[in-house]
Amino acid sequence: MLCALSFIFYFSIGGITGLTAGALATDVHVHDTYFIVGHFHYVMFGGTGFAFLGALHYWFPKMFGRRYDERTARVGWAIFFVGFFVLYSPMFSLGLHGMPRRYYTYPPEFHALHAVSTVGSWILAFGLALMFWNLARALRSGKTAGSNPWGGTTLEWTVPSPPPAEDFPEIPTVTEAPYGYGE
Repeated sequence: MLCALSFIFYFSIGGITGLTAGALATDVHVHDTYFIVGHFHYVMFGGTGFAFLGALHYWFPKMFGRRYDERTARVGWAIFFVGFFVLYSPMFSLGLHGMPRRYYTYPPEFHALHAVSTVGSWILAFGLALMFWNLARALRSGKTAGSNPWGGTTLEWTVPSPPPAEDFPEIPTVTEAPYGYGE
């Protein structure tokens, strides 16, 4: 859920900056600057990256039949979340101050924010590495996940984890609403 909420947060920032970049008066100033680089990464990486990680963590017990350490996953998410912000947020300021994109070097007045972005990339990479290390460790030695580790009420949670090739030995009969929770 943390990754899903992060996706909404970062994708919204990307969308709002897209509106800003789409306005003619602002676009004249920020076109082809680091502002666009920051906007692009908030939309594409903030959107797809966090959504992918959220889905991976949600479906991991069902796909592999193993549980990962949730505390380590939360710590990895927090580090990744902060690293993303520290890496890409300075790009908006750089763009508003005229730093062009697609340059291999930059004027000295942009050095401080580039250094902040660089540190953010290290933080982000550490958080991402921690999350994937946690998942890899769970593959080797994680606790066995039951067929329904999250307490879901839909059909996919009624089969064992990982699911067999044919899922259901016979067609299941549905007698309740999927979100009735036994009421």
